[in-house]
Amino acid sequence: MRRGVKGSSGSSKTKDIIVRIQSPVGTKRIPVGSDESISKFLQKVEEELSLGHGTWKLYQNRDRTGELKSGSRRTLHGSNIRHGDMLYLVPSSSGVDSTDAPAAQDMVNNDVEEDEVDIFLSKQDGRIARERDDQLCHHGPKGKCVHCTSLEPYNEEYLHKSEIKHMSFHAHLKKLMGGVDKGKFVALENMSVKIRPGCTEHPPWPGGICTKCQPSAVTLNRQKYRHVDNIMFENHSIVDRFLDYWRKTGNQHMGFLYGRYEHHKDVPLGIRATVAAIYEPPQVGTANSLELVEDRNAEVVDDIAKKLGLRKVGWIFTDLVADDSGKGTVKNFRNAESVFLSSEECIMAGEFQNLHPNHTKLSPDGIFGSKFVTVVASGDENNQIHFEGYQVSNQCMALVRDDCLVPTKDAPELGYIKESTPEQYVPDVFYKEKDSYGNLVTLLARPLPVEYLLVQVTTGFPVDPVSTFNIRVNKPFPIENRADIGDIQDFGQLTAYMQQFPEYRLLEAMSDMHFLIYLATMDMLPLKEHMDPLLEGVREQNAETVQHWSKTDQWATVEQLIAAHAPSPPVDGGPPVAGPSFPTGGAAGVWTCQHCTFINQPHNASCEICNLPRS
Repeated sequence: MRRGVKGSSGSSKTKDIIVRIQSPVGTKRIPVGSDESISKFLQKVEEELSLGHGTWKLYQNRDRTGELKSGSRRTLHGSNIRHGDMLYLVPSSSGVDSTDAPAAQDMVNNDVEEDEVDIFLSKQDGRIARERDDQLCHHGPKGKCVHCTSLEPYNEEYLHKSEIKHMSFHAHLKKLMGGVDKGKFVALENMSVKIRPGCTEHPPWPGGICTKCQPSAVTLNRQKYRHVDNIMFENHSIVDRFLDYWRKTGNQHMGFLYGRYEHHKDVPLGIRATVAAIYEPPQVGTANSLELVEDRNAEVVDDIAKKLGLRKVGWIFTDLVADDSGKGTVKNFRNAESVFLSSEECIMAGEFQNLHPNHTKLSPDGIFGSKFVTVVASGDENNQIHFEGYQVSNQCMALVRDDCLVPTKDAPELGYIKESTPEQYVPDVFYKEKDSYGNLVTLLARPLPVEYLLVQVTTGFPVDPVSTFNIRVNKPFPIENRADIGDIQDFGQLTAYMQQFPEYRLLEAMSDMHFLIYLATMDMLPLKEHMDPLLEGVREQNAETVQHWSKTDQWATVEQLIAAHAPSPPVDGGPPVAGPSFPTGGAAGVWTCQHCTFINQPHNASCEICNLPRS
């Protein structure tokens, strides 16, 4: 009898057990004594999972019943928790109970500011409506069956039938949030191939490495979704002016695409990047190379675009070689038999995508992937200039961010995963490919076909062109950073441009992004600090707001300078030159000193500064 009691006491009070904790980040096994109190056990869970105090709750049942509270004096054995039992950890915000919250929102990071298009699409169900089939449906007009019920936005059969190669990102999220658990434990994790910092159990690399800090080996997968489903240029004029540089020089050129992200209705829950303007940064181009130069106006351009309701959505570059100048054809050398994007271009695209991440509340980091797109202008199979859009996969972004992917010297279609050095540890990276017998084999990514990392994005133009900026002008304002071909932005060009517009067409004159950038950055009189009302008027297309801004002292000074640079009227009083003229606001008649360039009033016979005569 005593032995029985003693045996019972030893097995129920002092036995070491393992309790499993299921959380949004996975399952953790915690060794603990069965006689340990609930309070000490909760402290141990908090330490093991690195949780903040009061930001989580622990339940015995999946339906969030049987909460274990820190004030309880009961033991694990007294709470009927046995060896191997599963407990369920649920995050809460500031200790507030989230029992009634949807399960898929448990890991939402509410501090992240998402894009408007993402907020809109997250509220849509995205289901694909189908009409009643007269042959297969045998019910009334108000009934539904398996042949006509709506489909999920990630339905593979529908996507294949509609020739949609990649599902949209929000359709991918709907797929993750589906199922029995409604995406309760879904979290968008960013891949990392760097050594985890903070390990104190050994010297830093190359002095040592352990399983806690060593990054896992990576097997690359073809990305089945894309963050942007379509790229649309508002009109042909945008790209025609961009291509003029190549037409005049034969050198390659690049530019940044400014526009907005919108709902793309041709793809379930799709996103479209609409391009309104192309900004060309400082660069050095040759017939077969391109080098970017530091742009001191980059922040100003982004600020102006933001106030115009635009943002940087991608980049475009040319890869054109003339075939027959008489016919205007170009050579076709980007295809399935050669390369779509070279390894260097993939790395550059990855760099840009890392600089412009996609903000989402479903990632612990607040970012996941990118909406930044890449557009290539090259020759198609008909030897005509054609535009192809791409993105690189999230895995490629991680490889580029962690400096693991480099180009090969003699094969543009191949990249190469760096090998570990004393300065950097690089894990093994693999990819899968079919061999000559049709078997799927795993290969080391040294080298790596970069087309494995590409996501294609359809690119085109609308049937009915639209324009955010004014494109109906005889002589548009010169594009920035084209001094090497004689397109110089200076005050003389500003004067000639403004003289095309009478006063009542001032809004049209200001509706040019290249012109607005010059106004903000010109050396003579930069207006950046005074342009907010003007940019608001252009964004809203409000002529009254623009006219009101034109009465400011800063613009009045520009008007006087324009009048000083304008051609003088005929001395003999002959008829004026035909065509509209820009109003000078009463500044006509002022004259510029030929010696010191001071602008004098009409009644002055000599300069107020240098006292030299007017003539």
